[in-house]
Amino acid sequence: MGLLSGDGQSHPAKIARNIEAQPQDCKANRAGAKRGRRVEDKPLISDEHSAAIVAALARIADTLDALRPAPAAALPVLGTADAYHWDAAGGVLAPVRKVSRVPFELLKGIDDVRGILLANTLQFARGYAANNALLWGARGMGKSSLVKAVQAHINAMGDASLKRLILIEIAREDIESLPKLMRMIANEDARFIVFCDDLSFDKDETSYKSLKTILDGGLEGRPENVLFYATSNRRHLMAREMVENERATAISPGEAVDEKVSLSDRFGLWLGFHNCDQPTFLAMIRGYCDQYGIAIDDEDLRARAVEWSMTRGARSGRVAIQFVRALAGEQGKAI
Repeated sequence: MGLLSGDGQSHPAKIARNIEAQPQDCKANRAGAKRGRRVEDKPLISDEHSAAIVAALARIADTLDALRPAPAAALPVLGTADAYHWDAAGGVLAPVRKVSRVPFELLKGIDDVRGILLANTLQFARGYAANNALLWGARGMGKSSLVKAVQAHINAMGDASLKRLILIEIAREDIESLPKLMRMIANEDARFIVFCDDLSFDKDETSYKSLKTILDGGLEGRPENVLFYATSNRRHLMAREMVENERATAISPGEAVDEKVSLSDRFGLWLGFHNCDQPTFLAMIRGYCDQYGIAIDDEDLRARAVEWSMTRGARSGRVAIQFVRALAGEQGKAI
């Protein structure tokens, strides 16, 4: 005989009915909570409280938006200048308003290489094929001056067949950023000479390997509107002891030496600069004096210039312009 509850139903039947009703009660409680209704006569959250929270969150979002810095406008790659310095850290081209250069006609004692570099650069400015150039040799003989003078000379020609020719200087320490620079200027409507002065590599440096790929042999290749000009006191851009050390210690000496010197092979033009003789040195000084209006007779000029070169232990274009500056200062002139 089964047990009966107070309402006359058996306990098992009542328990079963209560279990079946529990899922529906849970669903009703959840729905009531979503609509802000009371559950067991206790409010979860009021509609007014919900609206206040939403409004506060909206105000916070608006404040954060107002504090956010405005996006920087994209700067143009080029301005109106014809010369720039590559800022590798900032990834921008900094214009050089006044380039320190010597007039093309005043570069004496380097007539052969001057004509070769001018012809190569003219071909490039006209959109024709041209070679990267390595200007190597004696100190102070006008290697970097020639690069700057050639670019200015071509831009001053006023030839309609010549495209805008821009000089970009890159520091030796930033050579590994060349790919970024070349991608930036590859689509510009201009011709670019990327110029590195005093390019050389020491014993533990390996960035020359990346330069080899950039100049010739890389997957991207050099853009057709870019040439690379470099100056160096070293013909192969490496110190002699680096090459000799490889020859003496490497397992395959020939291969090791080729690895070191093959960078210079990427330059189609090798232009050598050598110490000048005394007549050329005196001709340089006379040219500068005439250009800057410095009055001095030939005999006095010769005597003083020879003495100046002996105290410096060299005859070069750099020593010549230093002497001319001294003369200009004596005569109260600025050059």
